[in-house]
Amino acid sequence: MQVTATAIPDVLLIEPKVFGDARGFFFESFNENAFRQATGLDVSFVQDNHSKSAQGVLRGLHYQIQQPQGKLVRVVQGAVFDVAVDLRKSSKTFGHWAGAMLSAENKHQLWIPAGFAHGFVVVSETAEFLYKTTDYYAPQHERCIRWDDPDLAIDWAFSGEPLLSAKDAGGASFKEAAYF
Repeated sequence: MQVTATAIPDVLLIEPKVFGDARGFFFESFNENAFRQATGLDVSFVQDNHSKSAQGVLRGLHYQIQQPQGKLVRVVQGAVFDVAVDLRKSSKTFGHWAGAMLSAENKHQLWIPAGFAHGFVVVSETAEFLYKTTDYYAPQHERCIRWDDPDLAIDWAFSGEPLLSAKDAGGASFKEAAYF
């Protein structure tokens, strides 16, 4: 696997080694030893999640203020533009964002450490999104920052109005958000 730091060095783009031929392809989507060697990170995943969304759906920017989750995310059908926002007050990149195009075709993954808000927008007709988390979902600790916050100025690589849940439409501004 090849690991590349994004605009925020702690957010990593992971490109697995894919073996393909006329029959199809094979790759390891996760191997704990290989992940540790390539990233220097020793993480334990406790939960896997899978969502399917239509084109234009934007989910996020989500995080848990307690029981923060590190996430290893990927797309198995379609394509999304994936975004991580640094909410760690002591970080040099506090308030900055990094994004990557993830698709079933490119098979890229993104490592998003605990202490970040996360979101994505579907840029294909539909997309199936998988992610592993380092802590359990705790709805009582979940928070949401507005996807279009002017202080973050995220370029979502998407034109038009996204489809949002009520929770996401009512997200807090970055200035009002709880940080780590």
